[in-house]
Amino acid sequence: MKEIITIANQKGGVGKSTTAHALGSCLRARGERVLFVDLDPQGNLTYTMEADPSGPTAYELLTRQAELADCIRQTEQGDLIPASAQLAAADMELNSTGKEYRLKEALAAVAEDYDIILIDTPPALGILTINALTASDSLLIPAQADIYSLQGIGQLYSTVQAVRTYCNPNLSIRGILLTRHSARAVLTRDLTEMIGETAAQLGTQVYSTVIRENIAVKEAQARRADLLRYAPKSNAAKDYAAFAEEFTGGQDDE
Repeated sequence: MKEIITIANQKGGVGKSTTAHALGSCLRARGERVLFVDLDPQGNLTYTMEADPSGPTAYELLTRQAELADCIRQTEQGDLIPASAQLAAADMELNSTGKEYRLKEALAAVAEDYDIILIDTPPALGILTINALTASDSLLIPAQADIYSLQGIGQLYSTVQAVRTYCNPNLSIRGILLTRHSARAVLTRDLTEMIGETAAQLGTQVYSTVIRENIAVKEAQARRADLLRYAPKSNAAKDYAAFAEEFTGGQDDE
């Protein structure tokens, strides 16, 4: 397995699930073996990928009520460990020693089966996000050019530092991806510069590719479809394809 990547931001509505889905779809198109993990109790990624809601989910996996193999759904859009509304109780139910390592321990069972594992997280910095960061090699932060996203990045970084100290010293920040972007607004340009300065302070980058605001994203989600197949000529699909190239360095794996 090459990399486990968490997609996270304290702020909701910045496109975490959309980014996980679109990036994973681009990587699958390149021939990568991708596993999606949905840790958000809202289950947006699970819904979009039309995963079978019956059977064990990420909740049963984290509470050790099911084995990993039994939690993976094979869908037309890729392999997925689906979310469950029961994940909302994770902070109360996962309270024993080693609770931060539940996901890491479980994913070890598929270390040779996938090239990339993408973990979608809730807009909260609780035990679910900490499990994701502990299990991951790196973190990708989707963000909008607004002040709340800027605050969310700062709060997330504090959690990253704690995870590095106590659970996963090798966790890196891959970068910040600007989503739902509108280059026309003066405030957007100012905040984009501020996010760039914040990224530099965190020792990471803001990707040069930005994801433009586009109705095709919502249309694809409503139809539970892969954006790149549903509207391949849309601005968002083109942007995510370009981001996937930048994310991987523009090189196919040998």
